[in-house]
Amino acid sequence: MEKKIQFAPNVMLIDAYYLNKVVSDLRAHFSSVLNRDLPLADLALLLECIGLDAGMRGEENPIQVIFIYDAKLPKFTACMPADLEKELHSVAFKGKLGEFTLYSFQPSDMATREDLFIESLQLLGECKETKRIMAIPDEVAYAAKLNEHIKEMKGKEQITLFGMNPHDSKVSYDFQILGFAVLQALGIRPDEL
Repeated sequence: MEKKIQFAPNVMLIDAYYLNKVVSDLRAHFSSVLNRDLPLADLALLLECIGLDAGMRGEENPIQVIFIYDAKLPKFTACMPADLEKELHSVAFKGKLGEFTLYSFQPSDMATREDLFIESLQLLGECKETKRIMAIPDEVAYAAKLNEHIKEMKGKEQITLFGMNPHDSKVSYDFQILGFAVLQALGIRPDEL
């Protein structure tokens, strides 16, 4: 009998390569703008900020975080903790929004990071238990393909995609700028901007 994947009511699906690129780019840019070295992003704080930006409230939310990564990036270079296999798989932490459980998955040899991300998003769309989806796809490589998949999803309270460039066309989901959460996780204070 095939084992069914258990998803939480709130799921963050994150392309680790894309997240690392955004954090690295913003860290480099704002280090020069602020004329100081910025620390690595606090990943736990970043996940909390993503949840808040997606409209989550309360203190007892079960939140599942799924990182999709490939051999190009087995470890974050701009976030701590960094090792996707050893530090960010089958672990949990308690935050202000609730308990975050983290999992990291690589595509098989026959699939790509894009394939695994889209397939995971489709599984989340079919899962009755998942009510809120927060997704960070690779905005450049494949995010434009996701609208058709998201249109098919029924029974979700909210679907939020995060990226750096708001979409011009009408889409079937909420969009949030990822950069705001990243700046917070890098320790940049509003008064510094």
